[in-house]
Amino acid sequence: MSAIPAPRFDHVVVYVEDQLDASAETYARLGFHLTERGHHTLGSSNHLAIFGTDYLELLGYEPARITKDSVLWNMPKGLGGLVFKPGPDAGFRDAIVARGVPAEPSREFSRPVELPEGTQDASFRVTHLAPEVAFNGRVFFCHHFTPELVWRPEWQKHANGVTGIAEFIVATAEPERAAAPYRKLYGDAAFSPVDGGVALQADRGRLLILTPEAARRHLGDALPPLPADGRDAMVGLVLRTSSLAQARAALQAGGVPVREEAGRLLVSAKDSFGLALGFVE
Repeated sequence: MSAIPAPRFDHVVVYVEDQLDASAETYARLGFHLTERGHHTLGSSNHLAIFGTDYLELLGYEPARITKDSVLWNMPKGLGGLVFKPGPDAGFRDAIVARGVPAEPSREFSRPVELPEGTQDASFRVTHLAPEVAFNGRVFFCHHFTPELVWRPEWQKHANGVTGIAEFIVATAEPERAAAPYRKLYGDAAFSPVDGGVALQADRGRLLILTPEAARRHLGDALPPLPADGRDAMVGLVLRTSSLAQARAALQAGGVPVREEAGRLLVSAKDSFGLALGFVE
């Protein structure tokens, strides 16, 4: 049976519905260099901001390309996907289920990538956790058969200096309940208590699972509206930059309002397609 590796972020997903053009324009103003639009064999379309070992995906659809039964029709705009790096073999799902965490069958798909030397297919295997343990979004593992078609040097340079994911923030009325499946996957040693919740250390990044009050303390008025009933919600993303001065200059050049704090810049959800967006060194 495949082993479950230590937690590491692979990428995060911002759902943009049928607003691929508008979201790409927004993230260009935020200082990201985005890939050309790609089209998955499953019907979705995307733009990527590639970092050092992870990336941000703007995922949406072109109405003429997507099937009527696609899950994307029902995904609200904003932060909605957290993706970890899996083990490499096809039996990885069995290892998840063996830890007592429900998971859907793995699927393989691809998308064409236009390169100077010609078109090649980037291919993947994804294994989704069941919806009831996915923070009212989608949490899954993504194995890249062709990582060289994703992490390319010409796509990793951004005007805002971003190099990777520092924090992914979930708000929930019950942090320990929401964290329980991930304790089964990764063990208690990967977790630490934080103000108003718990943190899962994922290499140089952290998954923060916080009460709504703690999320407000952490991200302030940059947050999107939180569910009134306290149900789980993916609400914020903090990215690591090589230079806060560079990030500030890129945001100013894009005309993006920014709140400056000690060691951090924050962009409101209304200016980043539905999620609180932060930058730290």
